[in-house]
Amino acid sequence: MGAVSFFSPTSWPEALELRAAQPDAVPVAGGTDVLVELNFDRLHPAALLDLNRVEELRFWGRENGQVRIGSGMTYHEVIENLASDLPALAMAARTVGSPPIRNRGTLGGNLGSASPAGDCHPPLMASGAVVEVASTRASRSIPIDDFFLAPKRSALADDELISAVWVPVATGPQVFSKVGTRNAMVIAGCSFALALHPETRQVGTGIGSAGPVPLQATEAQEFLEGHLSERGAWESRPELEESVSEHFGELVANASRPIDDVRASAAYRRHALAVLGRRALSWCWEEYRGGRR
Repeated sequence: MGAVSFFSPTSWPEALELRAAQPDAVPVAGGTDVLVELNFDRLHPAALLDLNRVEELRFWGRENGQVRIGSGMTYHEVIENLASDLPALAMAARTVGSPPIRNRGTLGGNLGSASPAGDCHPPLMASGAVVEVASTRASRSIPIDDFFLAPKRSALADDELISAVWVPVATGPQVFSKVGTRNAMVIAGCSFALALHPETRQVGTGIGSAGPVPLQATEAQEFLEGHLSERGAWESRPELEESVSEHFGELVANASRPIDDVRASAAYRRHALAVLGRRALSWCWEEYRGGRR
């Protein structure tokens, strides 16, 4: 690899100016993905744009029923501060790497890599998150289901950087689970997030590592929303029939678009997602029946 230019801004305006002037520079926000690519000689950037010194990105706050999370917040900070407001996202963050990786890796870096296997993507999908991006031209908001375009390709323009993520505060149970050779320190063979939204009578889902991009199980959502509304179950909170959980899991599996690779076969991913969907619904509904958020 030839000489690589290195830029290390200390403020957000400076970072945006450098991004505009160096559109080919690869942003580094933690480096837990980028440095691996460099070490294995899979990435050959002309320049690196280090965002780790931009303090404006290390924040979080509640605004109008949502949490605005700066793109520089680490997985550890998400776990420590947002487990109550955003339980599924905190669950996902706990499964990322080892403690040193969680202390270094960031939410913005996870999104920016746009990997189909990103652990934080399914809970953000299930919660209806919005990605806030900025450039020297303007700022804009991208719904999470429009953010991922293809494997490792997002809707970010060449001169844009991720500034924050807006996530609605959980008003119902949420869960995230994944299948891999271990519970953590491993890339998921597949993953699934479920969020119940009682205030709007809606269901959110997110599927990871089982398609070219993170996916939503739209038919599963519509089936469960219809079933719960028809039975008045949001109000009465009855036991959920096993057939409902089974069918929900099947619809989750059907929404996936997996391939065979070194981590799992397509058939296994579909089977695992059916199990994860069924279990996630059972866990969330039992929590909801118990009166817990």
